[in-house]
Amino acid sequence: MRLTEVQTALGLAALTPGAADRQVSWGFCSDLLSDVLAHARPQDLWITHQRHLNVVAVAKLRGVAGVVCVRGQRPSPEVLAKAREEGVALLLAAEDAFEVAGKLYQLLTSAPR
Repeated sequence: MRLTEVQTALGLAALTPGAADRQVSWGFCSDLLSDVLAHARPQDLWITHQRHLNVVAVAKLRGVAGVVCVRGQRPSPEVLAKAREEGVALLLAAEDAFEVAGKLYQLLTSAPR
């Protein structure tokens, strides 16, 4: 499913432009950067509470489809600028990680394959 479709279905706000056509295959929930480095897969949509510069670096390195910041907590302008520079899609959810993950799971498992 394309990132733009996931964004619309889950009511996520795009914080960085230009990643609408990326494919989302699954979700990944973690706040531990080492866990993301070890286990996130390309095309996962990473759901996290983290909002610092290292998130951008890890997202770029792992090739995730995007990063969803939860609870309406926006990254700093510095982080947003770095994400734009690196081509990392940052999205914002008002809900907590549990709710976002549940909605993403429902969406991805009910979509035609």
